[in-house]
Amino acid sequence: METGTRQNTEHIDVSYVAHLARLHLADSEIQVFQKQLDHILQHVHMLTHLDVDHVEPTAHAMPVENAYREDDIRPCLSHDEVMDNAPNGRGGLFIVPKIIE
Repeated sequence: METGTRQNTEHIDVSYVAHLARLHLADSEIQVFQKQLDHILQHVHMLTHLDVDHVEPTAHAMPVENAYREDDIRPCLSHDEVMDNAPNGRGGLFIVPKIIE
């Protein structure tokens, strides 16, 4: 890679990033990943030259809308029906395994 092609791009050291991520990379891997990262950064730098003055900022490529349903009252199971489906219950309560962290 020529140094002239990288003059305006930011250089990110793969060894440093690997250290932060607690990754142990061989020297051959570092060389390969460094070339790939530099190539990616070149393309990202090219995006800074695009005229986006008339492009509305968006968080999503497609419009996102919530799908709401009517808040209708619907029949539900009785307490006895729910307790009949519980794997373990006593005195109208669910019995669950004790969890200690």
